[in-house]
Formats: sequence, C-alpha cells, structure tokens
Amino acid sequence: MDLQLLNEILDILDKRDIAEFELEEGGTRVRIRRVEAGGSAGVLPQHLAATVVQAPAAQAAVVPAPAAGAPAAAAEGAEEAGLHVLSSPIVGTFYRAPDPNSAPYVSVGDRVRVGQVLCIIEAMKLMNEIEAEVAGVIVKIQQENGQPVQYGAPLFSIRPER
Repeated sequence: MDLQLLNEILDILDKRDIAEFELEEGGTRVRIRRVEAGGSAGVLPQHLAATVVQAPAAQAAVVPAPAAGAPAAAAEGAEEAGLHVLSSPIVGTFYRAPDPNSAPYVSVGDRVRVGQVLCIIEAMKLMNEIEAEVAGVIVKIQQENGQPVQYGAPLFSIRPER
C-alpha cells in the first residue's frame, strides 16, 4: 500500500473525526480506528491506531526476511520445537500494553486465540495492533517493552493448540 495514500486517508479521518475506517487493497487490509490514550486529565487525547494485516492469500506468498544475528537462530530453534514464532510485520517500537499504566496484553503462560491483540508496534506515530496468528499458549516473549524491532524480528513464541 502506498504510504502517501495512507497519510492522505489519515488526514481525512482526522479532519472529519471518523472513528473507524477499513480498506482492503491488493491483498493488504488496513484498519484504522480512533482509540483513547490513558491520561490523568478529564479530557483524554485521541490517537489513531492502525492495523495492517496481509490477507490469507498474500500471506502464503510473503516470506519475511530473516532477522540478522541471534534472534533468527532463536526463532529457528523455537520452530523446530513445534512452536509458532510470530514475527514483526513492520519496523517500529514494541509495546506490550496499550499505555504505560495498563497491564500487558499477554504474559508468558497466557492462552491466546486467533486475532487476539498481543502487542502494539508504533511506527511513524501510528499504533499497529499485532494479532495472534494461531491459538495456543504464550511460551516466550522475545522482545523487551519499549525497544525497537526490525521487520521479521521474532516477537512471541506460541505453542499451538492441537
């Protein structure tokens, strides 16, 4: 999807105060919705959160580039142990919770379902919700809260339900 088009859409949504918008184009689905950020004041500022998801047909054709160094080796070891490794679809900053005062979306040992939000990756001031691709149990969280992540970097190891 063209970044310029996405920026134009965000400008229109902001000016017209639209709460939610979804677009599917070329196997990529973008969902943008307005969420309230945590704060101590009575009036809460609003931010746009975007979720970019590859459509199932496109996922089969898209093979993430392996991350360089030790994280790639850790991901390969997890896959060999029968774990599903959820990798970062974008470059950005990894956050385990929706805001600093909230509990993390998931912790080690939590059971997750397909489509459940596991974390947020902030990229270009957009909060991208990263969802579980498989149902199962979180075995390992492979990134630290607030740290930058690269495209293809492992985020979570999930033991799939059989």
